[in-house]
Amino acid sequence: MNSEYHLIPNERIARSILLIRGERVMLDADLAAIYGATTKSLNQAVKRNLDRFPPDFMFQLTAREKAKVVTNCDHLARLKFSPHLPYAFTEHGALMLANILNSERAAQTSVQVVRTFVRLRQMLDSNADLARKLAALEEKYDAQFKVVFGAIRQLMAPEPPKRRAIGFHVRYR
Repeated sequence: MNSEYHLIPNERIARSILLIRGERVMLDADLAAIYGATTKSLNQAVKRNLDRFPPDFMFQLTAREKAKVVTNCDHLARLKFSPHLPYAFTEHGALMLANILNSERAAQTSVQVVRTFVRLRQMLDSNADLARKLAALEEKYDAQFKVVFGAIRQLMAPEPPKRRAIGFHVRYR
């Protein structure tokens, strides 16, 4: 196993996983970068092998979905001016994509991609399990623990993304 293919940080892969149409997916541009291919060659390989990509493996974004993704994901700003609608690949689609690309780098990094999808799923399952246990405890104990349970729920909630203010702002001293 060649270690040069493990230079892609897992955080980079995790940041590329998006929730679209209720599915955790990665876009063609991100997968192309991770697998060491161009988006054009990746999409050509997919079109040559469409029978390997059923709707639960891959789907094409709508113009509205593309606009939303470009707005919310800074690393996808380059897609804003692309005339093409990107493809989204589920975990199984990303693995199938590595198989049809038929390169050593795609084969090596596909393992990282799948592990990241699995780790994300485990974290979400763990959080859901914790929420169920907390609800059971909340029913069992009286109102004096209500503040404690509220604080725990607040810690479990995802932190809203911090956005910078847009425009000119005058600072007074």
